[in-house]
Amino acid sequence: MSEYHRIHDHLWELPARGPMRVPGRVYASAELMRELRDDPCLEQVRNVACLPGIVGYSMAMPDIHWGYGFPIGGVAAFDPKDAGVISPGGVGFDINCGVRLLRVRGVKEKRMRRKGPELAQALLEAVPAGVGRGGALKLTPEDLDQVALKGAAWMVENGFGRPQDLDHCEEGGQASWAQPKNVSSDAKKRARNQLGTLGSGNHFLEVQVVDEIHDPEGAEHLQLEEGSLTVLIHTGSRGFGHQICDDYLDVMIRASKDYGLELPDKQLCAAPFESGPGQDYFQSMGAGMNFAFANRQLITHRVREVLQEFFGPECDADLIYDVCHNIAKKEEHYVGESKKEVVVHRKGATRAFGPGHPLVPPAYRQIGQPVLVPGDMGRYSYLLLGQEGAERHTFASCCHGAGRRLSRTQARKRSQGRNIQKELASQGICLQAFGRRTVGEEISEAYKDVADVVASVAAAGLARIVARLRPAVVVKG
Repeated sequence: MSEYHRIHDHLWELPARGPMRVPGRVYASAELMRELRDDPCLEQVRNVACLPGIVGYSMAMPDIHWGYGFPIGGVAAFDPKDAGVISPGGVGFDINCGVRLLRVRGVKEKRMRRKGPELAQALLEAVPAGVGRGGALKLTPEDLDQVALKGAAWMVENGFGRPQDLDHCEEGGQASWAQPKNVSSDAKKRARNQLGTLGSGNHFLEVQVVDEIHDPEGAEHLQLEEGSLTVLIHTGSRGFGHQICDDYLDVMIRASKDYGLELPDKQLCAAPFESGPGQDYFQSMGAGMNFAFANRQLITHRVREVLQEFFGPECDADLIYDVCHNIAKKEEHYVGESKKEVVVHRKGATRAFGPGHPLVPPAYRQIGQPVLVPGDMGRYSYLLLGQEGAERHTFASCCHGAGRRLSRTQARKRSQGRNIQKELASQGICLQAFGRRTVGEEISEAYKDVADVVASVAAAGLARIVARLRPAVVVKG
């Protein structure tokens, strides 16, 4: 059982002990924290606190659950000028798994629902889902290198999107430090036909209805109102990012020994950020980020085509925002009372800059960066806005989803013998999935209630809740 104490109603501290260089901190309500009391993910928070160069705290968001090395929901920043490290375990296998939200114009909920099953089938055909499934766009090796360098910009340049889409993406849809030269041929081989695909697991494409407005001013700025439609796209870098992570785990295990790093868990293998292996991974990880940006951009283009096919040219979808989850980036943040450049790892966490921050797109600078928090396929997701409190306390980070409560095996056992598609239909949700196994793993009971998660980050001052989004059409792998 982990030792911790309450800082306030939604913040708990794990005191530094033994090799921990900083304390751990978990943002969660008392109820969510009770569920974590004996969870090994809290020990992972402690383990991350042992890494060289860590500053501030080893942190976790309320959607925390066990992950590879770092917990999912983990946030940590490292000072590159003080032997700070970069760790693939702090990014994860699905590099730049992320979410983008589209605002749909020109069709109302009632008309959309009349075509729900046909729309779901058309979306699944346009956006292939499932383990290893490829898309229609085949890349030459030269094209793939350009995607890895330019990200979403390559898609726009080649007719798969609009220039203004890039203005509404984190990093402008392009990790500028990316270099594909150190990405393995295995990773590139896996990537060639995977652009424009969802994958499996918790990835999805949803047509949603705005069913609650919590912040009228923010909703008006984002041109959302009750009853309007949105599309949420959740996917990442597919086999490309997975292989990059896999390849660099071997590199980092060797680097950890070469640089004499004492690790509480070998899954935290790392290298000093400014070392050769550290920079090779950082640049390759950037290439994975760009593939994910491009993937979500192509899916956006396909969704627009399907919507116009079903509802006419007057129906369109504008990109509200695209956020990253599994990344490490150099950013300037408060460490104590002063600002310095640090390497922020967000693994299952979302950037959440507040109003006025220069990296928030001009369209949103007045209100703060949109933060997109998907829930589960049977309940709801949320749109939030980052706040200055996140900049002060969490390296401008917030939650990224609901967080698993059950393992995939436990969820499959819980769903055995049930007709999940029929259950969702009784709630007005049309599900189209490539495989039954994923549906069983993704039942609502497998997740925390995302309403509890976002309530915790809002109460802690990290973000403010703008709107709740209810699923109407769900496409999964």
